[in-house]
Formats: sequence, structure tokens, C-alpha cells
Amino acid sequence: MGLYLCVFDTADEEIDGVELGAYADFGEFRDFITRELESGNAGARYPTLIRHSDSDGEWSVEACEVLRRELADLATALKARPPIEFVSEWQKGVARSIGLKPQNAFESFVDVDGEFLVARLQSLVETALKHRLPILFQ
Repeated sequence: MGLYLCVFDTADEEIDGVELGAYADFGEFRDFITRELESGNAGARYPTLIRHSDSDGEWSVEACEVLRRELADLATALKARPPIEFVSEWQKGVARSIGLKPQNAFESFVDVDGEFLVARLQSLVETALKHRLPILFQ
């Protein structure tokens, strides 16, 4: 079962979405952030991203405003770190298929399409804010 984050309009039409892979993959991403950027203190630096349950719910418009700042800081921090090994076989396969060889930690986390995960999350947040709609966890 995979984790899908999306924005729907008021007519229940999808505006944008990001398929993150398995829940475990998103967990590995957040575990890395907690371990490497928050000194093991989950949510110390990125509370909106790290402390939200990944199994249900939403990031409200107000949470997206905070998340925008968190993701900008996170992108900078990850780009300054060395690359890490992809955490799952599907990520390795996607990276091989598109010729991706991460140059830093930012490039070491991808969505199912091989796009950089943090950049896709940033784009999704911008969509949510532009339309003043929440990001749904599905």
C-alpha cells in the first residue's frame, strides 16, 4: 500500500498529487531527517513535516504555510549533505531507468516518478496555497 498526497478542488477533482511509494519509504525519509537534521529529536526543526501522521488526515492551508518554510529550509540542508543510498528497490530501479546518480541527500529521495521528493512536496504545497485548499493524505 502506498502513500499519496493530493489536493482536490471543491468539486472533488484532483488538482495535483504526489505518489510517495510505500508508507515505509516516507518513514525512512522522515527518519533520516530526524536522525541527521534534528539530532534524533523528532519534529524539533520540522514539526509540521515530521509530526503529522502519515496514515490519514490533511495538512490544512495554515499548516501548508508553515510547511512551505520547513521545506525550503529542508531543501537547503539536504543539498549540503552527501548523497545516501536509495532505501528501496523500486527507488533504485527508477533511478537506473532515468539515469539518476544523486549528488547530494536532496537528490537521494524520489517519488515514484523519479522526481526529487522535497521539490515535489514544495510544488504540492504551492498548489495548495494558490488554491487555498488542504493537502490530503490518502
